[in-house]
Amino acid sequence: MTGTLVYDPLLPWVAIAALAGLATLGIGLALWRGLAGWALRALAALVLVAALTQPSWQVEDRAPLDDIVLMVVDTSASQQLAERAGVTEDAATTLEAELANRPNTQVRRVEVGDGDEDAGTLLMTALSEALAEEPPAQVAGILLLSDGRLHDLERAPDLPAPMHLLMTGQEDDWDRRLVVENAPAFAILDEPVTLTVRVEDEGAAPEATTTDLDISVDGAAPQTFNIPIGESFELPITLPHGGLNVIQFTVPEAEGEITDRNNTALVQINGVRDRLRVLLVSGEPHAGGRTWRNLLKSDSSVDLVHFTILRPPEKQDGVPVNELSLIAFPTRELFLEKIEDFDLIIFDRYKRRGILPSIYLDNVRQYVEDGGAVLVAAGPDFATADSLWNSPLNEVLPAEPSRRILDEDYRPEITDLGQRHPVTAGLGDADSWGSWLRQIDVMPTDDSEVVMSGIDDRPLLVLDRVGEGRVSLMASDQAWLWSRGYEGGGPQLELLRRLAHWMMKEPELEEETLLAQPTGQTMRIIRRTLGDSVGPVTVTRPDGETEEVTLEQVAPGRFEALYEGPQIGLYRLAEGDQEAVVGLGPAAPREFEQTIATGDLLDPLIDQTEGGVARLAEGLPDIREVSPGRPAAGRGWIGITPRDAYETMDITQVPALPAWLVLLLASGLILGAWLREGRR
Repeated sequence: MTGTLVYDPLLPWVAIAALAGLATLGIGLALWRGLAGWALRALAALVLVAALTQPSWQVEDRAPLDDIVLMVVDTSASQQLAERAGVTEDAATTLEAELANRPNTQVRRVEVGDGDEDAGTLLMTALSEALAEEPPAQVAGILLLSDGRLHDLERAPDLPAPMHLLMTGQEDDWDRRLVVENAPAFAILDEPVTLTVRVEDEGAAPEATTTDLDISVDGAAPQTFNIPIGESFELPITLPHGGLNVIQFTVPEAEGEITDRNNTALVQINGVRDRLRVLLVSGEPHAGGRTWRNLLKSDSSVDLVHFTILRPPEKQDGVPVNELSLIAFPTRELFLEKIEDFDLIIFDRYKRRGILPSIYLDNVRQYVEDGGAVLVAAGPDFATADSLWNSPLNEVLPAEPSRRILDEDYRPEITDLGQRHPVTAGLGDADSWGSWLRQIDVMPTDDSEVVMSGIDDRPLLVLDRVGEGRVSLMASDQAWLWSRGYEGGGPQLELLRRLAHWMMKEPELEEETLLAQPTGQTMRIIRRTLGDSVGPVTVTRPDGETEEVTLEQVAPGRFEALYEGPQIGLYRLAEGDQEAVVGLGPAAPREFEQTIATGDLLDPLIDQTEGGVARLAEGLPDIREVSPGRPAAGRGWIGITPRDAYETMDITQVPALPAWLVLLLASGLILGAWLREGRR
């Protein structure tokens, strides 16, 4: 229990001060006039002014509160290196027991693991949350058991007590790490892209000037380069294919380094084509010719070369050639010398007129077998003797004309196979599409695939693979009606885009493919197939362990599953004869960017509280009590500040000048002064 004098004035303090001033003037006047009762008057005024302040004697019944010591234990990934985890746990257990044995002391232990989504060690965030739950007046000290590597220093709270870092690690620790300084998300195929890497040695590293660097693309056999240590090194890399390319960089583990977890970095780059080079050959002007041109020119990534045969050899109208504002059809240049420069060749209602000799068309056939792509938009001429079928191209075309031309309204439909084929799957509601007015009757070859049908389920869009290349046949010249909005139109642009990308062998449009789309530590496994079912996908983790993931059908021919990767690194997927690789996590985990223990990051905060840094390898420091504002750390010891906090259980107040006493004293003193002065 303790007592203090408190005041509860009846008037504002300014009014009381004014009354006291008037009383002082009156006493001074009495003294100047020589009145004998001036002292008694002064005492009476003092009693009255004191009564206005209403003093009371306050007695509090207090219960002392324990001091609280916060112990923040870092259990993040970098704390699992070498013997740090064991040293930290032993130190935390010993300190917790020692502090708990101190009188009026409690310990609050807080463990901090890895942050979500590679956020690193959020030491200050955990400390802020712990301090928010405790009264600041009871916090006597803060102990951090960590390697000093944190990633949220900007979130440091105001510290009410000395903070100390009890640091793990050895003075002779060293580490070699690989840093990817520059890696684009996209790169153009067939053009080198420059990646910048750097190898750094940290801590008490041995002297070394160079090291080997292994580079592997999509898990293939690595190539080895010798690069300098401590310098940025530029590597030109050409992506081998479109879509996701997973590039793994690895530096061999050196003897004595603390970890090899930061010796590997994964970079995922999407390979894209710079331009799609298309040759469009129109056999004659017709209503759909301009539509083909407009569709292709609307895509900025398409380089289009378009020739329309306006004046075939049999047309003799007497107009001199020099008066025609046209150029001669450069057949030799296009179909012999530069045919390999094109990614796609489109024959739109083309028929044999002697403009392209058989040797040129045979070169187109060879172009397909070597990996090229040809799309034939067939018109009525495809069913005549001048058809492209009656040329060397018949060896690669996916369907043979039956010589019948069907002129009637019909609505294109997607076949059962087309529902699963990536070119036509999910194109939209076929019932809402507009009609076409003509179809060429064709008979598909044995290996071709019919993905769209027309009149009486006759083949309309036929696809095939020939050698290394691909061909497609549209058995109608009426697709332009969709672009004109006839009866509501249809998805001609999307269909053409998919056709072109399928023929260009884009991975996402392969009929049989296994893909993985990574997001952080989660991947979406996608299996496309023309079959009705697929088996489980075997996932090989970075540590070599395997597990099977069952896929569910989400659309015809498309099976998916979400997989949460337990580790950061390269994962291999396999299902049947389909394989894929994908990297999960960042290029280099944040926890292992820097692994050498240090107190430099926390020094500004520790200095503010007069705390200190002690290395656990040198033994546990003694714990002493220090006064607030005094140095709280020294050689072999750290200090906590007793707070002497308490809880008030009860309060009692007794008036120091009760009303009866004030009346008695004031009246007695005033009467005494009157008698003294009257008697005189």
